[in-house]
Amino acid sequence: MHQTIIKHPDTAEATRVWNFPYAAIEEALVNAVYHRSYEEREPIEVRISHDELVILSFPGPDRSIRLEDLRTGRAVSRRYRNRRIGGFLKELDLTEGRSTGIPKILKVMAANGSPAPLFETDDDRISYVVRLPAHPQSRSSDAVNMEVTMEVTVEVAMEVAALLKVLVGAMSRQELQTTLHLKNAEHFRKAYILPAIAVGVVEMTLPNQPNSRLQRYRATSKGMRWQKANNLGIQH
Repeated sequence: MHQTIIKHPDTAEATRVWNFPYAAIEEALVNAVYHRSYEEREPIEVRISHDELVILSFPGPDRSIRLEDLRTGRAVSRRYRNRRIGGFLKELDLTEGRSTGIPKILKVMAANGSPAPLFETDDDRISYVVRLPAHPQSRSSDAVNMEVTMEVTVEVAMEVAALLKVLVGAMSRQELQTTLHLKNAEHFRKAYILPAIAVGVVEMTLPNQPNSRLQRYRATSKGMRWQKANNLGIQH
């Protein structure tokens, strides 16, 4: 994570900001370790681009947390996974207590002058995504150009890359799964679709209706840049 010094015109003062405040990243990662299910084989994923840091874990928050409360940072769970891990993290001073993670992330991001973080899950609570937007003044134009170049040329996860290689226009889950010769729908969703959405290379055509039979998936502008950088020549 890098720090930027912003000089104020006509004064000797300057403001220091982080592209992603360390304390917010630490808290989001600790929460992912604390609350994930260790019966799931998919690992916690962390993706960094020039405009956001994304942390994806499985499954989503406990159903005792309402979706509207999660999105506004008022999430309080009545049940907790991995109590022993939570106690160990507390002994290491990596967590302060129950239901303190989201409020702390909000507070740290605000103190840095960063845009508000986003906390996302789906209706079935399959996954949990934390998005930390980069500070808008944390990058020079040269840095942005360098990071954009890295973003479109860096290798994405193997499953996400496989999905992007066959994604043409807007395709249904079944079309994609058949094209990739995959039989397990749940594994396809967790290992391919959700990570691709989380890192911003694929989007739903009906984001407010995730379970609609008319749902399709298409590459975002970021996903198209990846396809172009990898010389796929896919027409959209």
